[in-house]
Amino acid sequence: SLQDTASPRTVTLAVFAAKRALLVMFLCNHCPYVVHVRREITQLARDYLPKRVGIVAISSNSVRTHPQDGPGPMGQLARELGWEFPYAFDATQDVARAFNAVCTPEFYLFDDGRRLVYRGQLDGSRPKNDTPVTGRDLRAALDALLAGKPVDESQTPSVGCNIKWAS
Repeated sequence: SLQDTASPRTVTLAVFAAKRALLVMFLCNHCPYVVHVRREITQLARDYLPKRVGIVAISSNSVRTHPQDGPGPMGQLARELGWEFPYAFDATQDVARAFNAVCTPEFYLFDDGRRLVYRGQLDGSRPKNDTPVTGRDLRAALDALLAGKPVDESQTPSVGCNIKWAS
C-alpha cells in the first residue's frame, strides 16, 4: 500500500478490484520527459477513468537527491493538474523494484485478471522532437483491451529519466 500525496487515500490493489483494467504509471515531478507529456496524461485519465480503468501514478525517486519529487511537491502538482487518480509516493522504492521500473515516464497496463498486457511508451513524442504528444501507443493498448481484442505485442519501451535510486 502507498499513500496518495494529493488526498488522504491509501492506494492498494483492492482499490482497483472492480476496474476493467489497471494502468500503473511511474512518473516524477522534475523529469523533462514527464513534464513534456503531463497534459496528455491528464487528458488520458479524463478519457479512460469513466470507462472503469483504474489509474495510479507512482514516484519512486529518492527525495535525498531529488526533493522536488517528494510527497509535498507531488501532491501540489497533482492538485494543480486536476489529476483525479492517485499520485502515490514509493518511499522504500520497493514497488519500483517489484515492477522492474527503470525510468520516468513508464507505463504498465494490466487486464481485469491483472495480467500485464502492455509495458511501454505513451507515444513517440520526446521533448526535443517534432512528434506531437497524442498518447497513441498507450491509447491503442487501452482501446484494444477495453474492446476485448488482443493488445499488440510489438511495444516500444519508454524513454526518459532514470529512476533516482537511494544508495
